Amino acid sequence: MFGLQASGAAASWVVGRMGTDAHLYDDPDDASIPALLDSRFDADKVDALKRLLALIAQGVDVAHLFPQVVKNVASQSLEVKKLVYLYLLHYAEKRQNEALLSINIFQKDLSDINPLVRAWALRTMAGIRLHVVAPLILVAVKKCARDPSAYVRKCAAYALCKLCDLLPDESTALEEIVDVLFGDNSPGVVGAAAVAFKSVCPSGLTLISKHFRRLCETLPDIEEWTQIILIEILLRYVIARHGLVKDSTLFSSILSMQTEGIRDSGPGDSMSTQPDTTANGLCGTTSNILLFRHYIEEYSGFLDREDSNLSFSCVTTDNNDDVAIFLKCTSPLLWSRNAGVVLAAASVHWIMAPIEEMKRIVGPILFTLRSSHDAAYVMLGNILVFAKTMPSLFAPFYEDFFINASDPYQTRALKLEILTTIATGPSIPAIFEEFQDYIKDSDRKFVADTIAAIALCAQKLPSVASTCLEGLLALVSHESSISDSVHFDGEDAVLVQAILSIKSIVKMDPVSHEKGMNLIHLPFACHSRDSGTYPVSCPLYRTGRVIIRLVRSLDKIKEPAARSLIIWMFGEYSSTGDLIPKIVPAVLKYLAWSFTADAVETKLQILNASAKVIIHCPEEHMDEFKRIVAYVIELATCDLSYDVRDRARLLSRLLPCNTSHLGSSCQTQNGDICKELAGHIFDGKLRPTSHSASNYRIYLPGSLSQVILHAAPGYAPLPKPQSMELTHRTIEPTRGMANSSQINNSEAESGSSIYESSSVYDSESEGASLSERDDVSNGYSNADDHNLQRQEDDQDAPLVHIYGASVEQGQTGQNAEENLAALISTDLTELMSKSALESWLDEAPAESLVQDPRQTSSARVSFTNRSFERKPKLRVLLDSSDSNGLSVLYAFSSEVSSRSRLLICIDLYFENATTHQLTHITIKPEEASSNEDGTGQNSEGSASIPTIVPLEEIHSLAPQQRVKTVLQAHFHHHLLPLKLTVICNGKRHPAKLHPDVAYFVRPLPMDLNAFLIKENQLRGMFEYARRCTFKDHLQKLGHTDGAESTDKNLLVAESLASKILSNTNVHLVSMDMPVTFSIDDASGLCWRFSSEILSTSNPCLITIIAEGHISGPLDLTAKVNSEDTVFALNLLNRVVAIIE
Repeated sequence: MFGLQASGAAASWVVGRMGTDAHLYDDPDDASIPALLDSRFDADKVDALKRLLALIAQGVDVAHLFPQVVKNVASQSLEVKKLVYLYLLHYAEKRQNEALLSINIFQKDLSDINPLVRAWALRTMAGIRLHVVAPLILVAVKKCARDPSAYVRKCAAYALCKLCDLLPDESTALEEIVDVLFGDNSPGVVGAAAVAFKSVCPSGLTLISKHFRRLCETLPDIEEWTQIILIEILLRYVIARHGLVKDSTLFSSILSMQTEGIRDSGPGDSMSTQPDTTANGLCGTTSNILLFRHYIEEYSGFLDREDSNLSFSCVTTDNNDDVAIFLKCTSPLLWSRNAGVVLAAASVHWIMAPIEEMKRIVGPILFTLRSSHDAAYVMLGNILVFAKTMPSLFAPFYEDFFINASDPYQTRALKLEILTTIATGPSIPAIFEEFQDYIKDSDRKFVADTIAAIALCAQKLPSVASTCLEGLLALVSHESSISDSVHFDGEDAVLVQAILSIKSIVKMDPVSHEKGMNLIHLPFACHSRDSGTYPVSCPLYRTGRVIIRLVRSLDKIKEPAARSLIIWMFGEYSSTGDLIPKIVPAVLKYLAWSFTADAVETKLQILNASAKVIIHCPEEHMDEFKRIVAYVIELATCDLSYDVRDRARLLSRLLPCNTSHLGSSCQTQNGDICKELAGHIFDGKLRPTSHSASNYRIYLPGSLSQVILHAAPGYAPLPKPQSMELTHRTIEPTRGMANSSQINNSEAESGSSIYESSSVYDSESEGASLSERDDVSNGYSNADDHNLQRQEDDQDAPLVHIYGASVEQGQTGQNAEENLAALISTDLTELMSKSALESWLDEAPAESLVQDPRQTSSARVSFTNRSFERKPKLRVLLDSSDSNGLSVLYAFSSEVSSRSRLLICIDLYFENATTHQLTHITIKPEEASSNEDGTGQNSEGSASIPTIVPLEEIHSLAPQQRVKTVLQAHFHHHLLPLKLTVICNGKRHPAKLHPDVAYFVRPLPMDLNAFLIKENQLRGMFEYARRCTFKDHLQKLGHTDGAESTDKNLLVAESLASKILSNTNVHLVSMDMPVTFSIDDASGLCWRFSSEILSTSNPCLITIIAEGHISGPLDLTAKVNSEDTVFALNLLNRVVAIIE
């Protein structure tokens, strides 16, 4: 039988796993994953990829299979492609170089017919957290923001959230994309745009202005969780634009502040011991002021003005359409199935709706209390804020806050506080009846909270104070009677809380009510030598009756905290009424008798009570009290506790206890001073504070800070009312985002400046010992013919060419149309109309990104046929201080290797800086560099190319001798340095050869027409631009001020062209400017350079256009057109670094 049961359970387990991939987790490595990845069947690839993901989930590193996985991203199977994307996201940061090589595949997928593929490609690109890819992702997001598929546009919105921290300098471009997405017709895209807005530009409320009405109308239709974010954004906009609503909760708090004249005071300063007054159901100034101080931003800034007048205007729902529409559109959301949406909508009405319309939020809020415990706890915390400010709102629904047996402790505590807040005269009997059941609960901490709630009800409703005192005294008597027989966990806390509650009720007004009672014999009267009985009946105050009943229980109460509280009450009210002063001697004798057995805190309270008795005692009892107190002080001076002994010494100096055994000899003239000082210390009245001030929830409803009771990261109060400017900034549409005849030539369209921080061409590699290297460079250049003069073949060609604008604009239109027609496939036309496809796929706008709309003339002057001086820059490969006197410098050469197009020629300069001869000098690649996995260039035949071509060894190098040689090196990546080893005198010196991306190209000769045609073919996603500043011409102009015949425009053109040609390996195509411009105006000056990438043979075009005046720094726009996006972005950054 047991065997059958076991086999049946196993069969059920197997059946439950059928049809799932759970078996892959049992032994995911039981198959040959590399063989499956190379299979020609998609089913095998899917199985292999699922096994890889199972291994990743189990913590196994499978990064070594990255190349085999990435090549499957081109698969036509959607399942294979999706699994490859998941793998790429996991290992993108670990294998950055390989991830960069897969960017081109994502580019192709962004133009796929299937919108799912386009969305997956964008999500994967955005998930690759690499700064070098961020500008490329920005271009892709711009394209996908106008995709025909709403799902792709939604993914573009979420991609903006990941871009904002990678591209902090591109905030303007990101805001423009958010603005476009807010205008989308799909509710899902609008919700995602709200999430992007909160991440990209949470304070840019001016973007909401033109979309406000439509966003309010779309609000009920978007997703639930994005509804919460959009509601918050719209609320901030309404307050910043229109201000507060008249008769709302917050505006009433402003009126309260003006009426009360409260200025420069903290929350505790504004508390009052009197209950808050109620008008129109709104609680008094205390709660309102707290809300206003913490809800509104810059409260102190506009409240501390000299005029002390809060004079900003208010609006009403009748005269302001925006506020009325906003409240109308959020009203249906009060009955949403999502508790978070309900809370967000209720918060809007709580802040903006008039007080008479607040009742509409009560029903939906109370309905959400039936949901999960977590949601109920959050909602109760917000209800507590509402109830403290407007108790009448929830007072009729007190039964909804009764405790359930299944409620956790945190929920119970909040419900108790709400019940005490909304308690009224008609409801207090039912609430007290509930409290009687709560006191019997097994959770003693909850019982203690219930007792504290009883005291709060007594303070709020003085008419029930006597009832509360009777019940609490009975509870103290019961707790003290069972403390000796049985002890429960938390029982002491219940007793202490009961006495604390009695203390707070008595402290309200200790001598206001008079009541008679029968005096009962004190149990400890036998301990006094003057024991006796008091009259059976006498009039005394309620305080005296309470103190007597508490003092009677001192024999039974052993808890130090409870005893200390009773002794404090005895000393505080020892002179109150007629009865308590009569029992003071007996109580003091009892306290003196039990002093040595009490705890330290009880001893300190006995000493304090003794001091208060001496201060207030009449003259006829002074001698008796002096003897008792002196005895207590003498016991305290011998106590083991430092605190008790110090307190005793203080009292012996202050109190008039001039007994002989103490040896105290206070002078008569100092007696009054000591007594007055003792009165200030022990009889000083502390400023009462409100119970709710210490734990008031002062943050915005629905926020995390409101739950955790402190400002959470990212918390922001509401903006200052009417702080938004009325003139909104108009955002120009970006290229590729909307059809426009005017192109916004702004810095947002250029590449990201964050490239410069991640590239190797930073200030450290560019500016190390520049002055010293320039001197050395000049010496080597003169010695080794590095001052090259580039002469054109046609020496008789004219200096200036004049041609029309049709060369740039008219000759390439037919080619652009042909390219567009080639992009439109028959499959795409089945999905959408041809016009819709043309508007989306058109990546060749009519005007260039860098075209200056101010140019009115089509005639241009060309002066390309000029000679330029090239001065290659020298860099340090090996410093003489690190290599026993051998200095090795290098400069990239414009020569092209005859062995392979992937090899880059580098001029090396060896110099002996010592006084002795150096021998056997050579350079070899580091051993580790030849074993790198997967870091080679993505080109054919790269595996057979060595890292460096072996150099001929320098047998000897005499002191101060310089030798030049040419090194041919193969870099694995245009950003990664090449690790080398310099050998000299048998010693190895490690060195790093940093690449220069400007020499990973070779000149590509072409004329101007061919350049413009190719440039138009590389528009859109293959075009990248950046702004920069050029100042080198200013120094040359300063030297030629006296030469009137000098053409300053030509000088500027030659200065920049010489700098580019000296630091890059490109071909100068043209250098021209418009004919119609002033002598000092260099706007429109244009340089064009062409090159070919060594690794892929793809053309790479560089265009530079100047703006500004020659007499000052020129604003240049550098643009690179290339199909290799990552390389083009790095080359663009390098060109900008050269110019600046």
